[in-house]
Amino acid sequence: MAKLGFIGLGVMGGQMVSRLLDKGHTVTGYNRTRSKAQWLVDRGMKWGDSPRAVTSATDFTFVMVTNSEALNSVAEGPDGYLAGLSAGKVMIDMSTVSPTVSRALAAKVREKGADMVDSPVSGSVITLQEGKLSVMVGGRRETFNRVQPLLMDVGPKVSYVGDNGLALSMKIAINLSLAVQMMAFSEGVLLAEKSGIPRETAVDVLVNSAIASPMVKYRGPFVLKLPDEAWFNVNMMQKDMLLAMEMGRQLDVPLPTTAICNEFLTAARGMGLVEQDFAVMFDVLAHMSGVSR
Repeated sequence: MAKLGFIGLGVMGGQMVSRLLDKGHTVTGYNRTRSKAQWLVDRGMKWGDSPRAVTSATDFTFVMVTNSEALNSVAEGPDGYLAGLSAGKVMIDMSTVSPTVSRALAAKVREKGADMVDSPVSGSVITLQEGKLSVMVGGRRETFNRVQPLLMDVGPKVSYVGDNGLALSMKIAINLSLAVQMMAFSEGVLLAEKSGIPRETAVDVLVNSAIASPMVKYRGPFVLKLPDEAWFNVNMMQKDMLLAMEMGRQLDVPLPTTAICNEFLTAARGMGLVEQDFAVMFDVLAHMSGVSR
């Protein structure tokens, strides 16, 4: 078993470490707030006092943080993970950030004689726990071959998509569709409800109809009751919408439905719903429709 590191032990990162421990790996982890990772320490995860301590002690280190700023903060400086890298080590960055930022960081990793792949995932906490997560990888093919067995222990579907940054491009392309699907689902629920159909009935019919993607099946019921802890909150989704629109401008691809969904996410923030799962877009549209949750 490889000596693994993991930086960023939030909801998804923590569950990934749990799976890696179940597979028999030795994992050294770091999180900005240690108390949130105590349950993993209790399960046998070793604790690293800094990102540098993690990469110094391990061969392969996963990173999963919220945005480009957070990624740079754990990478740079005397305690950053770049300082702990040496020849032969590999960074597996699972954060969803700008492809440009990721490529620049990969270049700094290679200056240390190490290598880096971007490896975002598609799925939720539920799909991770059910062993159905999909993982995308961008980077050198030979490095992908080294990390593929480790990623298979996280999710059963691991796809090599090309050079550094391209897995992030793929992830952003996927995530814009999640918001668009949620908006369309909300429109359907509200149209049915205001026609006189109980919301519970409308949801049941829709999540078992031709429009029921995996995302609709697990997130559609959130229009009945939001989860106590957001799987993917408004700020996180809006960050990805903005990344998508930035890419659209760069590549001359119009993204009209993405732009509309982004405005509804802004409205959710204005309504004080920023910490809710992005399915709260339903509440924004419901309010505009004269319907309460």
